[in-house]
Amino acid sequence: MAGHSHWAGIKHKKGKADKQRSKIFSKLSKEITVAAKLGDKDPDMNPRLRSAIQAARSANMPKENIKRAIDKSSTNIGENFENMRYEGFGPDKIAVIVETLTDNKNRTASKIRTIFQKNGGSLATSGSASHNFNQLGVIKINKNEISEEKVLELAIDSGAGECITKEDFHEIHCEKSEIYNVKKKLELKIKNFISTEIEWIPLNSVEISKKQIEIATEFLETLDNDDDVQNVYTNLKIGNS
Repeated sequence: MAGHSHWAGIKHKKGKADKQRSKIFSKLSKEITVAAKLGDKDPDMNPRLRSAIQAARSANMPKENIKRAIDKSSTNIGENFENMRYEGFGPDKIAVIVETLTDNKNRTASKIRTIFQKNGGSLATSGSASHNFNQLGVIKINKNEISEEKVLELAIDSGAGECITKEDFHEIHCEKSEIYNVKKKLELKIKNFISTEIEWIPLNSVEISKKQIEIATEFLETLDNDDDVQNVYTNLKIGNS
């Protein structure tokens, strides 16, 4: 989701806080609605919905927005969203995976293809970019919630594969099929989570020149700002030259 993508750390601050906030709320609302529609409307009985609500709370989404998104799952019976994945290569041949949630596949495919083409990239066949990544369950927890020592112990006890402490949060990795089992064990000790998602983690990051970084970042931001796009992943790494 916007703000959770792997390239988020290199986004430029351009005074778009309100616009970005609106985009994030829109994407989180869509995920809540779809999760509630596909499963139980009680978050305690629906792990995907519970995770979507926790992510919304972490983004400071108002309670009424969350309730409205859940209610929408009952009123929009004829509206069907599908998860679609697109793979391709952006500026300087960086590998990119785009995950979308759409009610119109043709519209979304056309928009994604246009964004790639306008930025000197190209869409490719399924598997062409994703072989550069591992798909893992990723659970993020604010550092204020738990200490590094305790979260590491908890991660091991819950059956996770790896626990990484970053500047502002702890990041727990596990097999994608085990994400909700691991999360359930973590919830016995932790109440608030930043996000719980199945993400594409690059096997090897690609460095490009500083000159090309801005071009690549603009491209990734354009993708991430599209209404149908939920997540953007890339193997881009900031270069030293």
